[in-house]
Amino acid sequence: MKKLLLVIGLLGVLGFGLSSCLGNEVEDKYKDWRKTNNEWFEQQQANTTYYKTVTAPWDPNGQVLIHWYNDTMLTRDNLKPLLTSGVEVKYRGTLYDGTPFDSSYLSTSPRDSIAQFTVNSVIDGWSLGVMQMHVGDSCRMVIPYSMGYGTSSRGSVIIPYSTLVFDIKLDNIYAYEVKP
Repeated sequence: MKKLLLVIGLLGVLGFGLSSCLGNEVEDKYKDWRKTNNEWFEQQQANTTYYKTVTAPWDPNGQVLIHWYNDTMLTRDNLKPLLTSGVEVKYRGTLYDGTPFDSSYLSTSPRDSIAQFTVNSVIDGWSLGVMQMHVGDSCRMVIPYSMGYGTSSRGSVIIPYSTLVFDIKLDNIYAYEVKP
């Protein structure tokens, strides 16, 4: 029994050591990309006349930048989604350098260019930003990698440490609160 516990403990330490090495490999491989993305995000954040910085209530270090395209005074009485709301949006997603990675405009289902999401089913930065919007609002949202996909890749375009830029229109809240 003692030998079994010893073997299990050694395997755990070995697994932790290997994962630490692999983590450093990703960090080293994307070091320049990470630096460029961080610098670009900081430049955008410094433009306080264009972007509003929104901080996540659940993470004081988690922030996104938002610029509204519409007059928010005209939509201020409209509903804002909750974390558990189902929303209908139109959106385009690009990397900081303009490289596209996703768009609802490529789809015609269920309605022309409309995508449906539950707010809590997407990346943290997107959830945070959409919860700042009222139905009818359109905005640009800049999401740092820490509130996006982090050190993970998504497809061939989104690589680790990618800052994401979304142009979003909140068209509707089809389920104000979705119960689990």
